[in-house]
Amino acid sequence: MAASSRNGSFETVVLPHLDAAHNLARWLMRDRVAAEDVLQEALLRALTYFPGFRGVNPRAWLLQIVRNTAYGSLALERGAELVPIARSEDSDGAGADLPSGEDDPERALIKSRARCRARALIAALPVELRETLVLRELEELSYKEIAEVTQTPIGTVMSRLWRARRSLLAAAKTEPGR
Repeated sequence: MAASSRNGSFETVVLPHLDAAHNLARWLMRDRVAAEDVLQEALLRALTYFPGFRGVNPRAWLLQIVRNTAYGSLALERGAELVPIARSEDSDGAGADLPSGEDDPERALIKSRARCRARALIAALPVELRETLVLRELEELSYKEIAEVTQTPIGTVMSRLWRARRSLLAAAKTEPGR
């Protein structure tokens, strides 16, 4: 039987935000398998606490649970670093870039490399800047929603977003071959 709050069932209130939760977990964990574990744990926590949910923004509520779960997982793993056996362009296997019918092979390759480069630059940001950038630019949350998810003042959100954008620009300018 599904959990329900006065606002509706878990399936109708929380599950529509599953893609955003998965995206945030992947960016915070930097590993597809770890992100799936974090997402599963976060959804279990969300389901457990859903009857007490009284908020007006289920997306921010779920993303906050994902964030807290990811940080808890990262704290447990601190000091342990996994070394992949094989390195691929997209190590987590998600988002494989298939060429569209509109692009010729050269253009498809250029677009694929640009997407990989952008992902690598974002992944290299410190976690607090990366999460703020992902929540704003990829998940399109407002500054207020980001402040709610990260439990920081709006001014801090704005500062982190500015620093993340500045860091990305500086990294892109100093990248070899540029």
